[in-house]
Amino acid sequence: MTAVWAGIDSGKRAHHCVVIDSTGRLVLSRRVVNDESELLELIEAVLAVAGGDRAVWATDLNAGGAALLIALLAERGQQLLYIPGRIVHHAAATYRGEGKTDAKDARIIADQARMRTDLQPVRGADQVSTDLRLLTARRTDVVYDRVRTINRLRATLLEFFPALEAAFDYSKKAPLILLSGYQTPEGIRRIGATRLAAWLKKRGCRGSTSVAAKALTAANAQHTALRTEAMGAQLVAQLAQQIAVIDAAIAALDEQIRERFEQHPDAPILLSMPGFGAVLAAAFIANTGGDRRAFETVDRLASVAGLAPAPRDSGRVSGNHRRPRRFNRRLMRTCYLAALSSLKNSPASRAFYDRKRAEGKNHRQALIALVRRRINTLWAMLRDRTTYQEPPRPALAPAA
Repeated sequence: MTAVWAGIDSGKRAHHCVVIDSTGRLVLSRRVVNDESELLELIEAVLAVAGGDRAVWATDLNAGGAALLIALLAERGQQLLYIPGRIVHHAAATYRGEGKTDAKDARIIADQARMRTDLQPVRGADQVSTDLRLLTARRTDVVYDRVRTINRLRATLLEFFPALEAAFDYSKKAPLILLSGYQTPEGIRRIGATRLAAWLKKRGCRGSTSVAAKALTAANAQHTALRTEAMGAQLVAQLAQQIAVIDAAIAALDEQIRERFEQHPDAPILLSMPGFGAVLAAAFIANTGGDRRAFETVDRLASVAGLAPAPRDSGRVSGNHRRPRRFNRRLMRTCYLAALSSLKNSPASRAFYDRKRAEGKNHRQALIALVRRRINTLWAMLRDRTTYQEPPRPALAPAA
């Protein structure tokens, strides 16, 4: 039998643990530093309170600051449930008092674990899936840094050379190389199109002639030197170099992800699915823990990915569905991008998408329907340990 429920309000440096019995009575309340020795003392204290019966633990974090506690509980075979912070926040409104403290949150977590039967346990992922989660999260951060740096570059360039800012897509390599050497109208006019094209070609730019012609056209459109030009040109050159460094970091991360992903047993299956490359497939494993059995059914996986509409019925209103609000957005994005990519090289995906558009659905609705269908296919592939086989196109009807 379960004797006590321990709710943990997790933090970066410290956690607060509250233990209640089967009647909801407070048995233990303690704040502990996020340190192995203190966490072990807490676990021993809670098990001592439980006596010979079982203790059920619950936490509002399943990674990050709670990682050490989760590992210690797993080593000792303790049951640990996960209660998302959003649920704790809404549940707090049903308890007495408007105050918010770590002790109150911990008690709410413990009480919810005692009353609810639909909470999911915290499941440990295998080593490869854990590594991929860290690598893909780092890659996402670096990509966001790249976008921010490009936006800063464009904003700075707009201060003194708006024609050049509008001429190029600065997520490409060639315009960044151009800005690393030439940032002002006078400088571009002085070197000329021929020498600029040769300079770009020497540095590995594709379409150097076209890039040089566009740059010269922009330079000829502005003959006024602004006060911001001197300092802005220096900053733009620095930002262009930073983006090049970030691009190298992303390439290195992609190689790490590819090497680690190939060690996962599901790698050949995922790569056989149209639209999934090494990075997207690694993100899928990272966000699912690398084991489909954690979701029990394909419908549960679709719900976690935000692909199952939530009913919103009331009174005489029925059949009303809306987009879910609580789902794994990283998993949804991964599956969405893979489905979008599959339209280029999978006749079956393209045919399904076109059929949904013909039914009157817009692009997003048709693509989400395709994502849901692909989830079913991917689940069956992982269950049966088979790779994807493109279905044959229907035979054309013979001419009359």
